[in-house]
Amino acid sequence: MNRGFVSIIMVFMSLFVQAQNNKTKLVVGIVVDQMRYDYLTRFESKYGNGGFKRMIREGYNCKNHHYNYIPTYTGPGHASIYTGTTPKHHGIIANDWYDKAIDAMVYCAQDDSVMPVGTTSLKERMSPHRMKTTTFADENRLFTQMRGKSIGISIKDRGAILPAGHTANAAYWFRGKKEGNFVSSTYYMKTLPKWVQKFNNSGVVKSYLKEWNTLYDIDTYTESGTDLNTFEGKFNGKKEATFPYNLKSMFLINGGYDILKETPYGNSIVTDFAIEAIKNEDLGKDSDTDVLTVSFSSTDYVGHKFGVNSKEVEDTYLRLDKELERLFKVLDDEVGTGNYTVFLTADHGAVDVPNYLKSVKIPAGYVTYTETKEKLNAFMLRMFKADSLIKNVSNHQVFLNREKLLSLGLKLSEVQETLVNELIAYKNVYKVFSATTMSTTSFDKGIENTLQNGYNQKQSGDVLIIPYPGHIYYRATGTSHGTGFNYDTHVPLLFFGNGIKNGQTLQKTVIPDIAPTVSALLGISFPNGATGQPLEFVLK
Repeated sequence: MNRGFVSIIMVFMSLFVQAQNNKTKLVVGIVVDQMRYDYLTRFESKYGNGGFKRMIREGYNCKNHHYNYIPTYTGPGHASIYTGTTPKHHGIIANDWYDKAIDAMVYCAQDDSVMPVGTTSLKERMSPHRMKTTTFADENRLFTQMRGKSIGISIKDRGAILPAGHTANAAYWFRGKKEGNFVSSTYYMKTLPKWVQKFNNSGVVKSYLKEWNTLYDIDTYTESGTDLNTFEGKFNGKKEATFPYNLKSMFLINGGYDILKETPYGNSIVTDFAIEAIKNEDLGKDSDTDVLTVSFSSTDYVGHKFGVNSKEVEDTYLRLDKELERLFKVLDDEVGTGNYTVFLTADHGAVDVPNYLKSVKIPAGYVTYTETKEKLNAFMLRMFKADSLIKNVSNHQVFLNREKLLSLGLKLSEVQETLVNELIAYKNVYKVFSATTMSTTSFDKGIENTLQNGYNQKQSGDVLIIPYPGHIYYRATGTSHGTGFNYDTHVPLLFFGNGIKNGQTLQKTVIPDIAPTVSALLGISFPNGATGQPLEFVLK
């Protein structure tokens, strides 16, 4: 054989082996529920070197990363991160929404065709069937002929189910109450794997029913407000929202094991379980890339209860930083440094407690659907001489009784526009748009474009309302989210590991860009509904 030809073959074989060795064996997608971007910078001086700072130091930091749609809720957020598109296309328009076809509220992961696994509670009948497009995890499964694994883990069912995709090997979420176990559904399996059963029986979860005090001296938590104030929610059985919290003594009157969700220990449980999944499922151990999705949801529960400016939120993030370090060390040991790729982002941000904002003279307030619906019903009766013309008001949307409008000979688009003109005069309402406008007018910028990206023609309402900045539908303590304003849209995006450059950018990036970027890294098809673009500057 010609020596030159042999030499060429050897070069190609060497390149092939090198490519195989450089291949990402495991993609770990991390979503931190309700993490505003400024939590990276605000608490930076207190973070260690192995968690958030390691990702920034070794990887790529997209500092101007945003959601490009409304509403910014958990279900749509997780779906959008992994499908590479917005609710307009993937169909998860909220956590719960009014389904016009069946005249009832539905939940984003609800599936009455499956049964729970690991619990007898019928409330755990869940699957991703309402999500209409694929995730990059699905595309990886298809690309590897189903050999590459996909596993989703979270305290919240939707945080585990939607990211892992339709073809997932498993999704596990936490069943609190009296159980304190990770569970699944028959969509994925008939029985829990032995390692999951072992974890549930190990007593690990129960060990977290202990005192929650600050990780460091509370006087050093100068990045947050006072511990005692009137803006925070309280645990049942505790008179004030102040450290320390004796979780064991409050266990029974706070939903049993559900109390752990509202503390940093909920994140610790997720880390514990994710580590067991990595080890027992042999993730990243063969030539086919695996996908592990991990959602840390306790940050959201703590934020909702105590608010953005609370010492409880600060302590939760300082502890989460240590959980990330613990997870990364296991990935180093089990998969190998340089063999895995991680990205970290959030499903939405959050606004400061409106009552706190008002106390420092920043415009803020509260809106209520009950009052809005009552006023609208009275208006419709006066205007059209008919009642029951409004079926539902939820998620800042109004759903009309289309059948009754038709029977009365009323034109849908005209009734929608009449409501728009009425609602825009209401206190705390910033902008209002009709479904007809969303379907017939193309907005390429501004909050109108953001609203349109979340508008699903089949499932969204007839009239869409945008409250003023700082105004939320919520109780007087704690905080919420869901808008298209910066406090809800600006979230972290960090990449590090195999195939990732070292650097940072202030160039604007958006949530749908994540899935195509991971797909490009793996050399697989983009999710079938993806509208985002690969972030080429992130990849080597």
